[in-house]
Amino acid sequence: MEAQYFELICDEPPYSVVLTAMGARRVDVWQALRRLTGLSLWRSKELTRHLPVTIFDDVARETADAAVAVLQAAGAGAERREGPPRLLGAQREPTA
Repeated sequence: MEAQYFELICDEPPYSVVLTAMGARRVDVWQALRRLTGLSLWRSKELTRHLPVTIFDDVARETADAAVAVLQAAGAGAERREGPPRLLGAQREPTA
């Protein structure tokens, strides 16, 4: 009997949260980033110098939606992006 290995894919794809624009209320956006990520205020400010920037990667849809809502409430432009499906296992040759 030959062993077979298969690639498993989760039902729900991972999501990313991307900050696309700062908006007029920069300090509010930096504070929102600080609350969401745990970064210092200085690091949050540095992160926003290179827009668009991914804030979260490989998170659940609910987490991504909540983060986008917080950033948009602070005046930032943010969006949720769907990533490739997660691979739980890879198809490979069985070892002897």
